[in-house]
Amino acid sequence: MTKTAVKHIVKINTEMCKGCGLCVAYCPKKVLKESEHLNKAGYHYAEPGDMDQCTGCLICTLVCPEVVIEVYDE
Repeated sequence: MTKTAVKHIVKINTEMCKGCGLCVAYCPKKVLKESEHLNKAGYHYAEPGDMDQCTGCLICTLVCPEVVIEVYDE
């Protein structure tokens, strides 16, 4: 029996993100990155990059001071 890899989905409320960069800095697989775009408040929000690398460790959710990140199993 082969084990299939679980894929994860990272959802970020980009309008509430203040662009502190903690999630980007602490992501062990460097899945998250700073957006080139600005949200309505004028911040470069965090956004997912290569989701194939995400392990679902939830570190991003734990370090986010604004509590705007959610991680789901696909």
